[in-house]
Amino acid sequence: MTETTALIVAHGQPSDPDPAEAALTRFAARVAASAPGLTVHSATLAAPGRLEAALESLPETVPIYPLFMARGWFVTSALPRRLGPRGNPILDPLGIDPDLPALIAAHLSTELEQRGWPVAESGLVLAAHGSGRSRNPSAVARGFAENLRAHLPVARLSVGFVEEAPSITEAASGHGAMSLCLPFFACAGGHANEDVPQALEQAGYAGALLPVLGDLPPVPALIARRISEAGR
Repeated sequence: MTETTALIVAHGQPSDPDPAEAALTRFAARVAASAPGLTVHSATLAAPGRLEAALESLPETVPIYPLFMARGWFVTSALPRRLGPRGNPILDPLGIDPDLPALIAAHLSTELEQRGWPVAESGLVLAAHGSGRSRNPSAVARGFAENLRAHLPVARLSVGFVEEAPSITEAASGHGAMSLCLPFFACAGGHANEDVPQALEQAGYAGALLPVLGDLPPVPALIARRISEAGR
């Protein structure tokens, strides 16, 4: 059996880093359990010194999996800066994985089936972060939505953002009770736990709110596969 080690890095919660750090540790354990011979360490960027402490015991051949939805500033600038001269390879983030749309579409199809909602009569709201400074995060979310719809032809699919237009409230307005809202976030946090529900309430949204994408059941196995591929 081939032994593979990796480090999963997420943003974390700067205002209260410990709960997010603990949640990432639990998530890393789920990833490790998804493939034989896989050891997964974890660290958030927000917990002071946590990334550096994790790296101390790991060789530079260990790949880093960024638990982010886009290859944005944190993945391309903040994380490499924290690595310094180390040469650990940084894998592609979760949100741009080419297999993600089909995988999530299959899960959402099951969600709809369990509720007795026909796909062709159901709606989907994709609640994403967006950015007031870069178009990259919203482009990733919209691209994901387009690919998702190719696998899941719902009656209506809307995309809304926390930090740019259209807002999540605007996107969710008019969606009926047979609708799912999927927060397009890698980890639960303030936006997913507070901003998204508040926006849905303002919209009078009567559908179901799902966990963040990163917490959906099929995701740990996908990440384990990517890490195992990188370790070959």
